[in-house]
Amino acid sequence: MMTDEEPQATEAMKQTLQREAQAWVVRLGSQQATEADGQAFRRWCARSRDHAQAFVQAREVWQAMAPAAQRVRQQEVREAARRLAVPGRRAFLGGAVAASVAYLTVSPPLALWPSVAEWGDDYRTVTGEQREVAMGDGVVLQMNTQTRINLRRGAAPEPAGEAIELVSGEAEVLAGGSTSARITVAAGAGTVSATRARFNIRHFDGEVCVTCLAGQVDVAQGTQQVRLDEGRQLRYGAAGLGVATAVDTAAVIAWRRRQLVFDQVPLSQVVAEVNRYRHGRLILTSEALGRSRVQASFSIDRLDDVALLVRDVYGAELTQLPGGIVLLGAANA
Repeated sequence: MMTDEEPQATEAMKQTLQREAQAWVVRLGSQQATEADGQAFRRWCARSRDHAQAFVQAREVWQAMAPAAQRVRQQEVREAARRLAVPGRRAFLGGAVAASVAYLTVSPPLALWPSVAEWGDDYRTVTGEQREVAMGDGVVLQMNTQTRINLRRGAAPEPAGEAIELVSGEAEVLAGGSTSARITVAAGAGTVSATRARFNIRHFDGEVCVTCLAGQVDVAQGTQQVRLDEGRQLRYGAAGLGVATAVDTAAVIAWRRRQLVFDQVPLSQVVAEVNRYRHGRLILTSEALGRSRVQASFSIDRLDDVALLVRDVYGAELTQLPGGIVLLGAANA
């Protein structure tokens, strides 16, 4: 009988195999591969049929979608390698970053695999993963997909103390401990704090969106501060604090039910959101198509339906590539 841990272990091994295959594709195409590299690669491929197949798929994806990265100047590659280098070519697959893969480690094409900047986070979820983290004193984090969180080392559990940093992603925070304990989440250029409350917080590309789900939360940026009541939402970013508005909280936290809900949202935004949950990548090749409005809901466990919806409703041309990459473009006239 298969346990719950076994499918997770299998998926983890699959992702490891994919990362190794991606590294070999770049290494062998760098024009810097040595005879020893070639021998090591042949031994790697001979380990199983899955190894060989993973390399074929990784090579097809790279050839189709990453020509720009292949043209990266050697100087850029060498500089990235110098910053990240670990001595010893033999450690290539064991964790060292060879010159030929350094650039891709820092800046993966199409965000198809995690960058090196994510390796040191205290808590991180991968594509499609959701995770609960109990912080103590009644504070619980529900982390959504592709979320990065760091703990503020040495922060005291006082009203002004910052205990958590949401580096990027989305989380639902429950602060249900004693009235003297105050949880503070730093995100972007501001902070969100509460004593007994529940709130959802998103942080992407410098913009933060906070939704109060229960109780009250304080949102601060610089000298500005706003208190949000239940059912109110506020955004902040480079332009400062926005205006608090009423929202449908059920739609905001639909991800907790493994649903994505869109109400007259541009298709470009729908695709960007879906890509956070889905392995591979949906890519819009038509700006006009991206401006189309979408009103729909999708199960997170069936996100291939999105590409089919775009094809059927908007008459888009759908091109499928290896690695779960799908191009969505305007149909030929």
